[in-house]
Amino acid sequence: MPSSTKAMGVLTVGGLVAVTAYTVALGSNGWLWFGWVVLGLLTLGMVASRT
Repeated sequence: MPSSTKAMGVLTVGGLVAVTAYTVALGSNGWLWFGWVVLGLLTLGMVASRT
């Protein structure tokens, strides 16, 4: 897997951790979850295009 795809995966997982921590600490924010879903879909698209 190329380094850009690995970096995107790490960013996606880190984003999930950050959004989850924000939700636990301050309550849910729909825009943050929407942004994370978009980031996850972009990551999946990168992985699918590389294989």
